[in-house]
Amino acid sequence: MTGGRPDLVAGRVLGVDLGERRIGLALSDPSRTIASPLEVLTRGNDRDQDRRTIAEVARTHGATLVVVGLPRSLSGRDGPAARSARTEADAIAAIAPDLRVVLHDERLTTVEAQRSLDAAGVGKDRGRTVIDKVAAAVMLQSYLDAGANMDGRG
Repeated sequence: MTGGRPDLVAGRVLGVDLGERRIGLALSDPSRTIASPLEVLTRGNDRDQDRRTIAEVARTHGATLVVVGLPRSLSGRDGPAARSARTEADAIAAIAPDLRVVLHDERLTTVEAQRSLDAAGVGKDRGRTVIDKVAAAVMLQSYLDAGANMDGRG
């Protein structure tokens, strides 16, 4: 840690876009400047195993920080999905105390991801898995652009 701020520890950042059936993952570059889509995990029946898998992916790729998307309503309020994301983030942090876990507003990331894919000519036939990991990258890029990993916000 530098100056008592765990967000300044070296390492990549793993972005997590939680869904009911799939979990989109994105990864930053080592300088924490650029987010790229990584992969999509299919949820199993064991949520703790899903959380352990997220932690293992983070460790495998040298991530020290996990940013979980917080799906707030357009008004900025927490609905059921946001409360679920908070619970999941707390559970990931409990399973992986070596990783810092923070939340970041993910409003409209799926819409932005779909627009980006449409603009790039990626057809909808690629399925939700492409959208899920691109949405995770959009959310993570928003976090990185906000400088949240540098100033202690999260």
